[in-house]
Amino acid sequence: MWKRIFHYTITDADDDRTILALLKAHGFSSTIIRHLKETENGIQKNGVWARVHDALEPGDVVTLVLVEKESSEKIVPMSLPLHIVYEDEDLLVINKDAGVPIHPSQGNFDNTLANACAYYFQQKGEPFTYRCINRLDRDTTGLLIIARHCYSASLLSNMVARREIHREYLALAEGLIPESGVIEAPIARVDGSTIEREVNFETGEFARTNYRRIEYKNGYSLVALKLDTGRTHQIRVHMKHIGHPLPGDFLYNPNYSIIQRQALHSYRLSFRHPITGEMLSFTAELPEDMRL
Repeated sequence: MWKRIFHYTITDADDDRTILALLKAHGFSSTIIRHLKETENGIQKNGVWARVHDALEPGDVVTLVLVEKESSEKIVPMSLPLHIVYEDEDLLVINKDAGVPIHPSQGNFDNTLANACAYYFQQKGEPFTYRCINRLDRDTTGLLIIARHCYSASLLSNMVARREIHREYLALAEGLIPESGVIEAPIARVDGSTIEREVNFETGEFARTNYRRIEYKNGYSLVALKLDTGRTHQIRVHMKHIGHPLPGDFLYNPNYSIIQRQALHSYRLSFRHPITGEMLSFTAELPEDMRL
């Protein structure tokens, strides 16, 4: 069993508030509140079990005990490389290798990031439910967030929806791209394909990518990119749309002359910690296979 314990001291600003109102103010969802209510002593006021409708006064201390007893059942722990950039009780930041799927799927049962995380926490003797917050394609390298428990997962997912988690990518692109620019072109699924996307001005969803050229060498540009939207394959599709596709991309540009996978790397990740509010920022060095 693994526990995450939270303490909230009531101030004058919280006066005349119930425990339920306090929980909702801190972003606890109805599902998590129900979980706390079903946990023995999951909700306490001044060290004593309490009901969510109990009133609060200045000086009261509300304690919440979030418990996880079991690990994800269908994820097999496997000893695989796992590059942890940051870890605390609420989240992990991982630097993912190329060729590593995020989730198990048909044909990828025991070689994923989920399997590596399951093994890591098994060795620590802690139950672990896999909750990946921002996903990367199998062959895209770099930074992503894993939530440690259901509360941080809920808060982080809401932050993603509000675009409060900021990511910067590095990519190699064919040719000399302009020094900087904005690509604004709607993206849609290609008819008859489950995974391929295309720019389609009739049926596509709004998508915008900001880019900046960092270096040009031997016919390729190293580009920094920031997304204003999060469409599937957005960078790969947009760069192809402007005539500068990523090399090594099996879907959109199968040119393997300099790299054997899509030349895309999640370079920078910055966000406020969902629990503490501390500003966090991380970078992951450009992989060797993307260096010009």
